[in-house]
Amino acid sequence: MTAEPGTRTLKADSAAISAAAAALRQGGLVAFPTETVYGLGADACDGPAIARLYAAKGRPAFNPLIAHVVDAAAAAAAAVFGPDAEKLAAAFWPGPLTLVLPKRPDCPVAALALAGLDSIAIRVPSHPTARALLAAFGGPVVAPSANRSGHVSPTDAAHVLTDLRGRIDLILDDGPCDVGVESTIVALLGEPTLLRPGGLPREEIERVLGHALASPSASHDEDAPLAPGMLASHYAPKAKVRLDAAEPRAGEALLAFGNAPAFDGTTLNLSPRGDLIEAAANLFSHLRALDAAGATAIAVMPIPHEGLGDAINDRLARAAAPKP
Repeated sequence: MTAEPGTRTLKADSAAISAAAAALRQGGLVAFPTETVYGLGADACDGPAIARLYAAKGRPAFNPLIAHVVDAAAAAAAAVFGPDAEKLAAAFWPGPLTLVLPKRPDCPVAALALAGLDSIAIRVPSHPTARALLAAFGGPVVAPSANRSGHVSPTDAAHVLTDLRGRIDLILDDGPCDVGVESTIVALLGEPTLLRPGGLPREEIERVLGHALASPSASHDEDAPLAPGMLASHYAPKAKVRLDAAEPRAGEALLAFGNAPAFDGTTLNLSPRGDLIEAAANLFSHLRALDAAGATAIAVMPIPHEGLGDAINDRLARAAAPKP
């Protein structure tokens, strides 16, 4: 355990998981690893705890939260599953897929977590520590990324502590996350629609469904998004970001992918061998590292739009969006 004012960091063993579950029952905030990024957990049925979570993140109250549950049966207690939802849950849960479904009339998740919507975003994570925590807690846990809202998402416990020291009760430290970008979000409120690219490639979802996913309408209400990650300016480092850069300009740091051009300035490579899985795992930590190095502008080399490249480009486009 590290001694940080107001925030404990515990190695994720059985005793720490029991302590984390107890903290959640008492209305506390607990950061824990999932296979995608570290989540900031609160009891999904406890409105005041969720309000504290919003406050700790500085998260807009109109941005709904994902409820994490231990299995599909627990998900069915909160959401209405149609045939497509059942197919996707059977194929990809546990895993990095969030489904946005109609909420049940007796849905136990607090209205604050749903941002006033009649739908719920829900998933079953695959990370062993996340699953052990959910089993020990015995109920749904809302868990947005464990960072200040709009900051780069955390892929290890040190990232969480940098953003949320003194704002949360406990961090379960189980090393770096495997996937490195958030879950893919699919809405099943009519035509199956991809709301957010993420750790599960679109192509795999479409293969199971047997047809293409729709894209959200260009006229969707950004002030009331259906799911997390739909704000235009999000996941943003402090530095100004320039996308699809063939080479860096004077005064820029370089976020490279594959064969990087010769450059005397600060360079971090998402994947020297051009591996999109490696690039996804490194994305947020590299952006954080460039911020920490004092970069005021970052040039980003082109990333292929395929597989996990879709999610990486989505995050980078949000990082490059004008700051509000």
